[in-house]
Amino acid sequence: MYVRDAKNRDEAWLLDALEDLELDDGAFRSRDYVIALDEETNEKAGFGRIRVHKGDESFCEITCVGVPERWRGQGVGAHVIERLVDRATAEGYDTVYGFSSAHRYCMQFGFDPVDAADLSERVERRFEQVKSRDADAIAVRLSNDEFMMPDRLRERFKVATPASSADEAEPELTAEDFGYDEETPTKYSTNLRR
Repeated sequence: MYVRDAKNRDEAWLLDALEDLELDDGAFRSRDYVIALDEETNEKAGFGRIRVHKGDESFCEITCVGVPERWRGQGVGAHVIERLVDRATAEGYDTVYGFSSAHRYCMQFGFDPVDAADLSERVERRFEQVKSRDADAIAVRLSNDEFMMPDRLRERFKVATPASSADEAEPELTAEDFGYDEETPTKYSTNLRR
């Protein structure tokens, strides 16, 4: 497993994955995302976004972190967040914010809950936007140098494999799936009537 920056060719998959996981990204830009992939199969296992809010009061937000059900519990989300924190640091931000009802998940990496009254005006406005869609969301903040990856998640990620499901097996396609049956003539038919 590894995590890389998203490429333009990942855009359709990202949009589908966001829809499947019911994550809202009103200002979608594929270049803001990172994607976790299985090294052997190249299957996409998770994603997340760094969203920089520029202006008088610039700040950086980690958002839209998603892991499909079959990849959960294997450290995929943790490594996506780690990569996003690294990107935020590279872009000059020492602190990142998150606004989510999954705040307990974030806290294992060093994020601390922040009371809305302690947020700057611009960060609070963004938090209120998120809260209008996710009433249970709270604001969390991380000083990037305090990020910590639990060893158990680092080890799980090294050997991550998708959970198998009978529902996910690719169905075998037949001629009928394409509208052909034994009566349908084709250019290769040898039993043509005259």
